[in-house]
Amino acid sequence: MTTTTSPTQTAPALPPHDVVDLDLCAEGVRRIEWAEREMPVLRLIRERFEREKPLAGVRLAACLHVTTETANLVRTLKAGGASVALCASNPLSTQDDVAAALVATYGISVFARHGADRDTYYRHLNHAADTHPHMTMDDGCDLVTLIHQERRGQLAEIVAGTEETTTGVIRLKAMAADGALGYPVVAVNEALTKHLFDNRYGTGQSTLDGVMRATNYLIAGRRVVVAGYGWCGRGIASRFRGMGAQVAVVEVDQVRAIEALMDGNMVMTIGDAAPWGEIFITATGDIHVIRAEHFKVMRDGAIMANSGHFDVELDLDALKKLAAGRVREVRQNVEEYDLGDRRVHVLAEGRLVNLSAAEGHPAAVMDMSFANQALCAEHLAGHHGELANGVYDVPQEIDQEVARLKLEAMGIVLDPLTPEQAAYMSSWQHGT
Repeated sequence: MTTTTSPTQTAPALPPHDVVDLDLCAEGVRRIEWAEREMPVLRLIRERFEREKPLAGVRLAACLHVTTETANLVRTLKAGGASVALCASNPLSTQDDVAAALVATYGISVFARHGADRDTYYRHLNHAADTHPHMTMDDGCDLVTLIHQERRGQLAEIVAGTEETTTGVIRLKAMAADGALGYPVVAVNEALTKHLFDNRYGTGQSTLDGVMRATNYLIAGRRVVVAGYGWCGRGIASRFRGMGAQVAVVEVDQVRAIEALMDGNMVMTIGDAAPWGEIFITATGDIHVIRAEHFKVMRDGAIMANSGHFDVELDLDALKKLAAGRVREVRQNVEEYDLGDRRVHVLAEGRLVNLSAAEGHPAAVMDMSFANQALCAEHLAGHHGELANGVYDVPQEIDQEVARLKLEAMGIVLDPLTPEQAAYMSSWQHGT
């Protein structure tokens, strides 16, 4: 395990880590504190955790995007008594100053470097697993998959886990269907206070932010193609439409296609959209959504980006073959592929554009998602013995509590039902 050579590293209290530079710590602390201002729900939970210590004695390994928002989550878990080891769930999403601050100021083990190659990425996953966790917290299911495939001897030590993303939940449900899942996992992604807000408003805004930062393009008037109309795709289409773009949606699901149409988008096949679009954004969770036959007919200068979890939605191997080595970086986070008669561009190496070319979701929306993570960890610490191996929804009372705390923090008060209204809603005798 490599470590930095900063003078501060000699301090005996530093936990095991592999980060770029501990001297970035001060900037990381400033940014973590800035994000905390927009995360009042998580702050309230952290204050309670500090008093009650519901995670005392729990070793927790987390594979998440190492951002300012995640920093406030792991601080909360530590406040609850957990021993936390954090590794990155995407090599390009790590914020090196945040990683440094978590190690040097907050005393949390972090194994993450921005731009880590594949070997380093998996070495970091193994470092997190080396802590022999009782609980996992995943964003994409890479840590869970590693343990199940390569470290099965540890399964008996793990009592439960949580999963943050749509893609990870899909993988977990496939494992459960095959009888391969070795412990219960709560699908945090399925909470209403997660996917209705994080996936839609968070992904929508941060994807737009990533595309704009990478390209500095004017969005108004552009032809934008969004592949996938789940909650993430809904948010992306909405935000680009709001900036004045003409938006076409590509879908394979009939109901979602009708919804996209009635939301004001055009609906096309990817074959029809390829020569029409100027900016393409994938958010399907599936593989090779845009392929060689589509690259060949795209407009000169077309931009492609991905907001699905893994970098497989664009068939980059096929694109590299078409370009025959004629690939160059024309701008930070923008690679140009020369196809001979046209040039097309890929943002952020086809990885998550909102985290690789921007800063990810705004802290205000991650406040709810990470509140769910913290409360689900607390729930699992006390109730894992009641759960068989499988994938579980977030308990409704946790979803409701997160919503209640968020409204309270925003100073919003709701009307209660009157006794007459409550009686009416629970009766069957009243007719027309």
